[in-house]
This record gives sequence, structure tokens and C-alpha cells, in this order.
Amino acid sequence: MECILENITLHYEMMGEGRPLIVIHGWGLDHRYMASSLEPVFTDHPGWKRIYPDLPGMGQSPAPDWLGTQDQMLDILLRFIEKVIPGQRFVVAGASYGGYLARGLIHHKAEQIDGLLLIAATVRPGDDGRTLPGKITIVEDQSIFADTDPKIAKSFQNFAVIHSKKYLDEMRRSLFPAVEIADHKFLERLDLHPQFSFDVDRLPAPFTGPTLILTGRQDSTCGYVEAWGILENFPRGTFVVLDRAGHGLAFEQETLFRVLTGEWLDRVQEGIASQK
Repeated sequence: MECILENITLHYEMMGEGRPLIVIHGWGLDHRYMASSLEPVFTDHPGWKRIYPDLPGMGQSPAPDWLGTQDQMLDILLRFIEKVIPGQRFVVAGASYGGYLARGLIHHKAEQIDGLLLIAATVRPGDDGRTLPGKITIVEDQSIFADTDPKIAKSFQNFAVIHSKKYLDEMRRSLFPAVEIADHKFLERLDLHPQFSFDVDRLPAPFTGPTLILTGRQDSTCGYVEAWGILENFPRGTFVVLDRAGHGLAFEQETLFRVLTGEWLDRVQEGIASQK
């Protein structure tokens, strides 16, 4: 599907019916990775309309020449939401870089948002002073790479904490193809301005919607320490650090991810029901 805005067009996928859930993918990826992570959860949680946009310069959404700051990216998301679900209340989920943009939505539209899910979220993009665990592999299995391109095998080994054929197949299906088609020249330009012009975590008031912050104990990309520092912004927040999980925690700790995400959806629905 295409959402045509004033000076940009975004590709997006919509699945299911019910309350809108805006799902924002990570840097250099597209909607497929997030859909693979989240869609199994909705087998037991009906009543949600999942909306998966491809961010500009990623997936099937081209990046215009004028786009080059995080404020502009956030404005595009805000306009996309207003166009696709005008005036409606909604819920937000974001992974990695998408978690940073999701917090931008909270900063600007908290009164319209009923819940927030952050998955291995970027807290301070571009900050070289972040506290990150060292890269380790907990479960190593070289046999899964027998029929794999060496470049893909190396990328997977650099990314994954847990080696499994299922996880590798998922990365080949949803992650590596997205990286291949991303507009990397645009991403390099955008990376010159990694943060918003405002402090995204200085909220006018704490966000009171049910929140779930999922982090990986072995996530050497975004870590978990900085995410703890924003918890007080979310008085209805659950904070989880998963062992045996890196930046791909949704696949490395699949069972816990689905249970925790399902419980968060239940809390959001409970909160919505209490407002009536």
C-alpha cells in the first residue's frame, strides 16, 4: 500500500482489524523484520490493526533529496499517521532506531497514544559514550552455514548471540534483503544528524500508558544500561533485561518475547477499557 503525502510517498503494510498499532522498524531495515517478530503474537490477541510503514530510504519508500534530519523523519511519521488513521487513538511499537522515533511520537502525541513497546531501542543515537556489553556468542553452531554465502554467514555471526538454523533463515528472509535494498547514501546523510533537535526524553509529563521496554543482556548494538535511565518517564512501564539475547532478542528469546508482548497488549486493552 502507498500513503501519498505532500512531498513524499511511504509504502506500508496493514494487517488485521481493530485498534491501530503503528510499528516502526530499525535502521536500514523495512517492515518485514518487524512483521516477522510481531505477527505471531496476534494469533492469540485479535482486535488490532497492525500498520507497518517502510521508513524513507528503506524498503519500498524512497528518500527525497530534501530529507536529512531526525526532526524531518518524525514529521513524516506524524503526517503518515494522521493520513492513515486521522484523528484516531493508537498504540506504538518501535525496535532499535524505530524505538527512538517511537519516543519522538510520545513526546509530540502522548495524549493520543494508549501504549508503547520498545524493543532493543536506541536511546542516545550517535553517542560514543554509551555503555555496551562486549560482543559474545553464547550458542555457536557452524553447521548451519553449510549452504550460506560467506558474507551472509559472517554478518549473521557478527550480529547473533544465538546460532540456530531457524534464526538464520529468518534473517535471510527479512533482514538481509532489506539491508540490500536500503538507500545507504541517504542513510549516511541522515546519520550526520543522529538526534532530534529537542531532548526526546524530557517529556512535558510522564507517559502514563502501559509500556514495555525489552532489552538484551548481550546486546552489543544498543545495550540495556541507557534504557534503564528513561524508565521514570513511564510509570506504567515494565523493564526487562533478557539473558541469552542480543539485538535480535525477538528471535533469540522468541517464547519470552511473545509472552511479554502479549501481556503488554493485555495491559493496553485493560487501560483502554478503563477509560470508557
